[in-house]
Amino acid sequence: MNEFITRLKQRKLVQWALAYLAAAFALIQVLDVVASRFDWPVQIERIIILALAVGFVVALVIAWYHGEKDRQKVSGAELLLIALVLAIGGGLLWRFARVSPAASPAPLASNSVGATNASAVALTNIPAKSIAVLPFVNMSGDPRNEYFSDGMSEELLNALAQVDDLKVAGRTSSFYYKGRNEDLRTIGKALGVANILEGSVRKQGNEVRITAQLIRVSDDTHLWSHAYDGNLSDVFQLQENIARAITDQLKVVLVGAQKTRLVAVATTNAQAYTLYLKATDAFNRRDYKAMGDAIGWLNQAIALDPNFARAHAQLAMIHALGWANYGSSQTEAERQARLAMALDPSLAESAAALGIVARDQRRYLDARAASDRARALEPDDASVNLYDAQLLIVTGYTRQGIASLDRALAIDPMLPNALHWRAMQYLDAGDFDAAERLWKRAGELHLSFANAGLALLAKDRGDFAKARALALPYLLGGSGDKDCLKARAVSAPIFLAGVDGGDAPARAKALAVVEECLAAKPAKIPYWVASGLLELDPKRALPIIAQGPTTDEGGIFMRFWGAQGRAARQLPEFPAFARTVGFAALWDKYGPPDLCKKNAAGDYVCK
Repeated sequence: MNEFITRLKQRKLVQWALAYLAAAFALIQVLDVVASRFDWPVQIERIIILALAVGFVVALVIAWYHGEKDRQKVSGAELLLIALVLAIGGGLLWRFARVSPAASPAPLASNSVGATNASAVALTNIPAKSIAVLPFVNMSGDPRNEYFSDGMSEELLNALAQVDDLKVAGRTSSFYYKGRNEDLRTIGKALGVANILEGSVRKQGNEVRITAQLIRVSDDTHLWSHAYDGNLSDVFQLQENIARAITDQLKVVLVGAQKTRLVAVATTNAQAYTLYLKATDAFNRRDYKAMGDAIGWLNQAIALDPNFARAHAQLAMIHALGWANYGSSQTEAERQARLAMALDPSLAESAAALGIVARDQRRYLDARAASDRARALEPDDASVNLYDAQLLIVTGYTRQGIASLDRALAIDPMLPNALHWRAMQYLDAGDFDAAERLWKRAGELHLSFANAGLALLAKDRGDFAKARALALPYLLGGSGDKDCLKARAVSAPIFLAGVDGGDAPARAKALAVVEECLAAKPAKIPYWVASGLLELDPKRALPIIAQGPTTDEGGIFMRFWGAQGRAARQLPEFPAFARTVGFAALWDKYGPPDLCKKNAAGDYVCK
C-alpha cells in the first residue's frame, strides 16, 4: 500500500486530477454562458460534458504511465496553483455572467406566461425586427398630462403593430414597466424583443415636444434618438416621423399604403383628439369610476368631429363591455360600432364590439362573423384574440379558444383577463398548479376578480374553508346582482356553505337562498345564482339560464364546458336548451363543439 501511495506521489496523479477537474469545471461554466448567449441546443452541452468525463479517465491513465518525477515539467505546487486559479476563475465567470441582465431569464416571463408552455415568452430566437414601446415620460410638469404622454406611446405602438415585418410587444405588458426603472435588457428578455423604444413628451398648451430613442437590447446600444417639436395639429405627423425612423433603423419591409404612410390622420380636430386620448386612458386603466366621464369625453369628441371613426369605435367598446353603474347600453354600442365601420372599415375594434354585443344577446352566428372579421383585420392584436377566445370557449370550441388565448398571451403576456380565462382552462384540465400561477399573476396585475378564480381552485383542491373565505367578499361587496337578497350578510355564507363542499342539508339551504333571489324577479339572472344552480340542481338550472339574460353571459356559458357543467350538458333536456340559447344554430354551421356530436335526429348529445 505504501508503495502504491509513493508511486501516486511520483507521478503527481492527485495534482493532475485536480488540475483536470478545475479546468473542466471552468470550461463547463464558459460553455454554459456561451450556449445561453448563442441559443445552443442542450444536447451540445451534454455531449461536451460526457466527453470531459471520458477525458478525465484518459488523463489519469496518461498521467500514470508518463508521470515519472524526473519527467515532470511542472512542479506539484505549480499544478495545485493552476488548479486553484482555474476553479476560482471559472466560478467567477459563471457567477457574474449568469446573473447579468443580458443573460438571465426575466422573472416576469417565468412568473406569468412562462408558467405555461403554449403562451410562454420565448427567451431564445428573438427576432431582430422586434420592439417594445415603453410608456413615454411626462415631462410637462403637470401630472394631469399623463394621459397625453401615455397616449403618444400607445399610438406609436398601434402604428408599428400594423407592420407585418415587425413584432411588437402588447400594450399591457409594455406599460407594466411604467415607472419601474428596470434594466432594459431585462425588459427585452421578458417581452421577447430585440429593441426598445423609450422617450418623453413635453406638452405646454398646444405646443408639443416628443423625444424618442431606440435601443438595442443585447448590448444597450442607442441606435437612434431625436427630438420632434410641433403643436397638437402636427401630432400625427410627429408620430409618423418617429415610426418611419424606427422602421428605417430596423430595415423593416413595408408593403402597400405603409410605404407612404404609417400613422393615419384620425381627426383634424386637435381638441377632439385630446378628448379621445383622455377617454382611452380611462378605458385602458379600467378606471370604472371614470367610465361615465369617458363616455362624455368621446361624445364631445364626436360632436367636434362626427367623422372621427376611432372615437366612435372606442365608445362602442366601452358600451359593449357593459361595466355597471355608468350608463352602458348595448343598443348604443351597436349603433356606434356601425357608424365606426361605415367611416373606417379597417378598424377591428368596432367589429370586436359588435361581436361582444351579439355574444351577450346570444346571437352567436352574428358574433362569430364579427369576431372573424375583427381577427382578419387585426390578427396580432391581443384584445381581439382574447375576445375571439372568449366566444369560442363560451360556445364549446374549447381547443380553438385555448389557441386564441395562447396567441393573445404570446402578444401581450400580462393581459390580466387573458390570464384569467387561460387559468380557467387549466383548472378544467386538472392542471391546478398552472391555474394558480396565472391567477396569482393576474392578481398582481390588479385583476379585480382574480381571487374568485383562486376560490374555484381551492374548491377543486378540496379546501372548502379557503374557497368560502375567498368567495365571500364577492357576494358581500357592491350591489347590482346581490340586491335580490334581503339579508346578504346572512344569506351569502349560507349559500357558500352549500355550494362549496356542503352536505345535503347545507345544499338544500343554499338552494333556498337561490330561490329567494329568483322570487324577487331580478331583471337579469345573477351569475352567482346561475352558477349555483349548475352546482345544486342542474335540471332546474337549464330553464332558468335559458330564459336569461344573466349578468355574465360569457362567464356562465364558459362553465358549461368544464367539470361544473358536466351534469347539465349530459341531461336529456340539454339538446333543447342548446337550440333555445342559440348554440345549435352555430354548431349546424361550424360543426359540433369539442364535447358534443350530432345524432340521427339532428340533436347535439354532449359528454
